[in-house]
Amino acid sequence: MAEQNPSSCNSNCSSCSSGCPSKSAGIQKLPLAPGSSVKKVIGIVSGKGGVGKSTVCSLLASAMNKAGYHVGILDADITGPSIPKAFGLAHDGVALSSDGKSMVPEKSAGGVEIISTNLLLENETDPVIWRGSMIANAVKQFWQEVEWKDIDYLFVDMPPGTGDVPLTVFQSMPVAGIVIVTSPQDLVSMIVQKAVRMAEKMNIPILGIIENMSYLQCPHCEEKISVFGESHIEELAEKEGLELLAKLPIEPGNAAYMDAGAVEAIDTSKTLGHAVEVLKGILEE
Repeated sequence: MAEQNPSSCNSNCSSCSSGCPSKSAGIQKLPLAPGSSVKKVIGIVSGKGGVGKSTVCSLLASAMNKAGYHVGILDADITGPSIPKAFGLAHDGVALSSDGKSMVPEKSAGGVEIISTNLLLENETDPVIWRGSMIANAVKQFWQEVEWKDIDYLFVDMPPGTGDVPLTVFQSMPVAGIVIVTSPQDLVSMIVQKAVRMAEKMNIPILGIIENMSYLQCPHCEEKISVFGESHIEELAEKEGLELLAKLPIEPGNAAYMDAGAVEAIDTSKTLGHAVEVLKGILEE
């Protein structure tokens, strides 16, 4: 029996004749809220924290939105959400749909639709002190109980590591593929391989890898300075059979944009051009 391509999964295992690992293992993809539609779910993952995964997720979502696609972000980093801040969104009470049964995501100035725990908290600095099962349930609710209207790409910003949340996302949503975010340190390269192995075990396609904070370019002589050591991302990508989507430099000005909630003002046409083309390609599959 032919395997179902995860990128063409419609989340309805009961009517599917394929023999994919999810179905044979008894894993049921969760349905969306009534009236919702998501064409491609893209997971943004990292093996460890501190590599700028949420920043890369925000930049990718903004880039795809500027390319003319309807984009959403499901902030699955439940206990450490930073996506709303990057897009200048604050808690003002998430609205409900007309039937009162689902939440309506907040919309950024540029039109990116976002759901995050920080949009639901009374105070954005309040900690979310939940056990793993509650965090996993919140992620499922953000998929099932949010009105995702005609979304071309839904980016899922996951917490670092290979724990509860990535497992919940991979099992509950029809993930078309993941983008792995890393930085130049050798330690991170080792951790990346853990994320790769998890994706392989879960039968999730890896769209490619992005190295963040790859270098700092001198504004005077344009020399590239390897702040975190020499990059070996090309060797790692070749070893793992991964496509290198981008090497993002350290841009002090970008940090200021992020802090001001203006991530959409950052020009990514040169740095993320290849990544955008790769993502465009999977929509046509």
